[in-house]
Amino acid sequence: MPEPVKKTVSAFAKKPKTQVAEEGATVVFETETEKPDAKVRWQSNTKDLASGDKYMIKADGNKHSLTIQAVTKEDGTAYAVIAGGSKVKFDLKVKEKEVMEEVKLEVKEEVKKEVKKEEEAQGGAGDPGAPDLAATDTLAPEEAPAPAETPAAADTTPVAPQPESQAPDTKTDLTGLFTEKPQSGEVAVGENINFVAKVNAASLLKKPTIKWFKGKWMDLASKSGKSLQLKELYDRNSKVYTFEMQIIAAKPSFAGAYRCEVSSRDKFDSCNFDLTVHEARAVEGFDIRAAFRRTSVDGSEEAGELDFSALLKKRDSFFKGSPGHRASKSQVKSEPDEDVWEILQKAKASEYEKIAFQYGITDLRGMLKRLKKMKKEEKKSEAFLKKLDPAYQVEKGHKMKLCIEVANEDVDVKWLKNGQEIQSTGSKYIFESVGNKRYLTINHCSLSDDATYTCVVGDEKCTTELFVKEPPVTITSNLEDQMVMKGERVELECEVSEEGATVKWEKDGVELTRDESFKYRFKKDGRKHVLIINEATKEDCGHYTVKTNGGESMAELMVSEKELEVYQNIADLTVKAKDEAVFKCEVSDETVKGIWYKNGVEVKADARTHITHIGRIHKLTIDDVKPEDQGDYTFVPEGYAFNLSAKLNFLEVKIDYVPRQDPPKIHLDCMGHTADSTIVVVAGNKLRLDVPITGDPAPTVIWTKGEKVMTEGDGRLHVESTKGHCIFTIEGADKQDEGLYSVIVRNPAGEDKADINVKVVDAPDPPSAPRILSVGEDSCVVQWDPPKSDGGNPIIGYVLERKKKKSYRWMRLNFDPYTDTTYEAKRMIEGVEYEMRVYAVNAIGMSRHSAASQPFIPVAPTSEPVGLCVDDISDTTVSLKWRTPEHLGSSELDGYGVEYCKEGSDEWVPAFEGLTERTSVIIRDLPTGEKMQFRVRAYNMAGPSAPTSLAQAVTIREIMQKPKIWIPRNLRQTLIKKVEETINLVIPFQGKPRPVITWSKDGEPLNPKQVSIRNSDTDTILFIRKSERKDSGKYEVKLQIENVEDTASISIQIVDLPGSPEKLKIMDVWGFNVALEWKPPKDNGNCEITGYMVQKADKKTMEWYTVYELYRRTNCVVADLIMGNEYIFRIYAVNMVGLSLEPCFSADSAYIQKTGFEYKPPTYKEHDFSEAPKFTHPLVSRSVIAGYNATLSCSVRGIPKPKVTWYKNKMDISNEAKYRMFSKQGVLTLEIRKPCSFDGGVYMCKAVNASGEDAVECKLEIRPPGTFPQAQITKEERDKQMNKAD
Repeated sequence: MPEPVKKTVSAFAKKPKTQVAEEGATVVFETETEKPDAKVRWQSNTKDLASGDKYMIKADGNKHSLTIQAVTKEDGTAYAVIAGGSKVKFDLKVKEKEVMEEVKLEVKEEVKKEVKKEEEAQGGAGDPGAPDLAATDTLAPEEAPAPAETPAAADTTPVAPQPESQAPDTKTDLTGLFTEKPQSGEVAVGENINFVAKVNAASLLKKPTIKWFKGKWMDLASKSGKSLQLKELYDRNSKVYTFEMQIIAAKPSFAGAYRCEVSSRDKFDSCNFDLTVHEARAVEGFDIRAAFRRTSVDGSEEAGELDFSALLKKRDSFFKGSPGHRASKSQVKSEPDEDVWEILQKAKASEYEKIAFQYGITDLRGMLKRLKKMKKEEKKSEAFLKKLDPAYQVEKGHKMKLCIEVANEDVDVKWLKNGQEIQSTGSKYIFESVGNKRYLTINHCSLSDDATYTCVVGDEKCTTELFVKEPPVTITSNLEDQMVMKGERVELECEVSEEGATVKWEKDGVELTRDESFKYRFKKDGRKHVLIINEATKEDCGHYTVKTNGGESMAELMVSEKELEVYQNIADLTVKAKDEAVFKCEVSDETVKGIWYKNGVEVKADARTHITHIGRIHKLTIDDVKPEDQGDYTFVPEGYAFNLSAKLNFLEVKIDYVPRQDPPKIHLDCMGHTADSTIVVVAGNKLRLDVPITGDPAPTVIWTKGEKVMTEGDGRLHVESTKGHCIFTIEGADKQDEGLYSVIVRNPAGEDKADINVKVVDAPDPPSAPRILSVGEDSCVVQWDPPKSDGGNPIIGYVLERKKKKSYRWMRLNFDPYTDTTYEAKRMIEGVEYEMRVYAVNAIGMSRHSAASQPFIPVAPTSEPVGLCVDDISDTTVSLKWRTPEHLGSSELDGYGVEYCKEGSDEWVPAFEGLTERTSVIIRDLPTGEKMQFRVRAYNMAGPSAPTSLAQAVTIREIMQKPKIWIPRNLRQTLIKKVEETINLVIPFQGKPRPVITWSKDGEPLNPKQVSIRNSDTDTILFIRKSERKDSGKYEVKLQIENVEDTASISIQIVDLPGSPEKLKIMDVWGFNVALEWKPPKDNGNCEITGYMVQKADKKTMEWYTVYELYRRTNCVVADLIMGNEYIFRIYAVNMVGLSLEPCFSADSAYIQKTGFEYKPPTYKEHDFSEAPKFTHPLVSRSVIAGYNATLSCSVRGIPKPKVTWYKNKMDISNEAKYRMFSKQGVLTLEIRKPCSFDGGVYMCKAVNASGEDAVECKLEIRPPGTFPQAQITKEERDKQMNKAD
């Protein structure tokens, strides 16, 4: 049965709030927890904070505070405080202080002076990069400076070193899987950068899995391509996995926070790092205030002198990072710091001197003392073979398995959670025991399982922390745009992926809270979250955003004043007595009520008068019209300052006396009669033609439409004739009923005819689907065609609606009809997909909506590219480069278009077809000597940006540049390589036109079979696949352009293993010592001999042991030899490559003489171990059944082993076949095979040796089968036998 979901209770009684501070100020965030013993963590950008000079963390009972000293711009970020399963986020916003111009000028002058002093000092001191060895030698190992910070992670703000006693942060480094973590880095736009993570898999049962993230949850595995490459390497010798993420051609959008996660089974580790992408700037562009920030800890203004040395270091790093700086590598890498003490701990004792010399440690005695303290081993646990790791991490809802190994398989184990024993109830916790392993499995981990777990075995225990990681809460149902009237209630609703999740509501970027007037209300219903706004006002218009830790959704709210539209006005009526009068109107709001007035007096409903309100239609119906019903009728909507009026005319029918045989006469006077005898009726309404007629006798009435006689056929048509009237009615008139109707009356006196033109008007047809002409940052221009039919009334305008592509709610953009067929829609969200549709409006009403437009995304063109300049020029080509636009918008950049034209002309010619994604281009086939102008545009979905052009025209002519060779720094000294190693020298140079390049070695041309040369426009490469000793020498490269040349030389030294030493002799042997002497090898491997390895071997075992490892002299004394052994010796030569292949053996051996005395062992009296036989267990009397084998047994001891003889009734039975005798470890057995009644009697066993004899006896009774013994052996007889045996 699944565990019931518990309601999350906050662990905080008081939460910290967002604060705003100025640079240099001190900020304090305070919070209070519900429990006084709660553990509280403070974080900045998801990284844990620790107490130091920058941050001060205090705890007093349930009160906790975080103090940030000397606030800088970098401190303006998101913070969080965590206690148990509760996490509260807050922000620190930093305002920049105003710096006076006078101070800036003074600071700049001081910088120039310091820079000048440094350059003068460097000019007189030789190589500025050489370390100060004298200063280094005076440092003790304990006082050695920390390794320098890598350039990628360097920061100008001084940070105090962390104390060694501070406990490691196990919250971020849970299991320590990383042996090398990726470091934060900086890179210029267009350059490459690598991030490297290494994991030691020696202790892992499964291959580790690594994930790279940008931000919180963006997995970069799916983004791998031309801009991002992920690599993986495995070293089988060291069992180390190397994971590499390479970012190619960095863009400004690549900057931000990154995270690397590695997991293997139940182990997990993660690391955060940052990437900064900066533009190439001039030297004068760096932040002078940041460089001169005071070095005070408390952030006060009077903190001391300005830190000029830090400024000069920053200036050097700035020049190195600029594009103009020639680096030997094309990519930026951050190398981890090396800990010399960690290296010494892992190294052999014989390597201490070499490591100390390499790292500048001169106090060897102090170094050995410190190493001795560090190598004290912890007391080994007696109960545990393998303990729990310090911490584990698991995602919410997943399974966690904790494992230990115990020394005793039968021992009992107890598991505790926060000090309380875990009981095995249900399927939540599962305990397993497999051999000496004990498992605790936690199923369906929740936030309540985030605790401390302890395993207890006897008096020992081991503890671990389990951290339950919540999955990101995503939004499954987005907010939808809404348009409401002023004063209405608004509900913005969304749905998230998890019940009880916490969301944050914002309006135009400002967080919403419950205020005193209860303007905003927040409602939770399972996974649904609702923002309720009571009585919306104009101030509530804007963009509302709901945010979770896994996404966000935005919607727009528009509030408009109440404007009531009249779709159908009431019309004047002319009716006769006893007819029905119907006043009808239609308004836009279904909820609006109204009042009917007659001549200013409210009309009340009665038996003849009916007032109805159905939807948007309001009706006043008067039955059996009377003359007193004539008057002015008015409809007034409630809450609106206008009314609708119409007049009711009463028609009196006057009948004059006529004589008989009066011909028929039509008196045409009916509702809707116009000047052109046309009656207009709205589609869907009733068409009623009431024609007065006279004639005597009563005439016959015929209605026709065209040539067709109208009769009652389909139920809609009704023809009725009464005295003095003929009535023609059509229910629900439509367009087909439009036309010319004729009424013919006949009687014997004659006939009459009248024509009535009926026009049916209706709402118009829907317009065509709208077309999107153009889009902007938050707008679009839409166009449509008018409808095919206007419904019989002119089109008075159009109404437009829009919606988001994934939404179902349409939002109206205009309330008053828009007369044009082109409309600019605004107030849209950039980057969101929309659709549009249109309604047509005439005097009758609104058409059905048109088909939706094609989906479109509002997006603005990018800003123009920046930094356009000429990179190179020749007689027919020009190389241009530029930087990406400063504003890209929400749409991806499609590429760049390059155009050129001759100076004075306006005809721009594309440099190539299509677009290029690169920020540099070479334009070829240009006319030599012409002055040309160039420009570049950036293109995205919205089209081209504004162009950026060169400041002046460029003349297409190659400019001669003197040849210059740039020797890399590592090649200015002798390059040392081992035999068979590859040599690849890249020598950059400059010069135009392309210079002639010549290589030589020691003044002789190079051998093309051994050395390969490759030349390009900017560099030359010397390549040797397998180097040999003969490749050593001085290589010269010469560049020549016409009569101008430049040369440079490079020294290469190929080294090999040395030869073996010569003539090893034993010069003297005395005591336990031997003196040796030898000569250096003839072949030193083309490098200096750094020492010799001296080894000895005892001729008995021939096992070699090293006496000296790096001995520099050619003679030595081997001491502490063992007396009486004979030794031989051998010596290896050692250089920088390694040991010589063959040693030099000593021709003679050295024997260590013994001293002259003889050992005499002491004498001892021999002990007599003989013993007379003695029975330790006697024979026992027995009663057995005849026919079944019987045995008699006893045991005897004696030294020497006694001779045993068996007797029956004092007769020797040793040679009889019926009996078998056995003797094993002093136990004597006599077996009687199938005894009969004659075998009963007294049996005796006798043991005899040189020291004496002994005997025991017993009685054996044989009884027939099925009988019982007649007499039992009494206790006294048994005791008597026992005593006799004793």
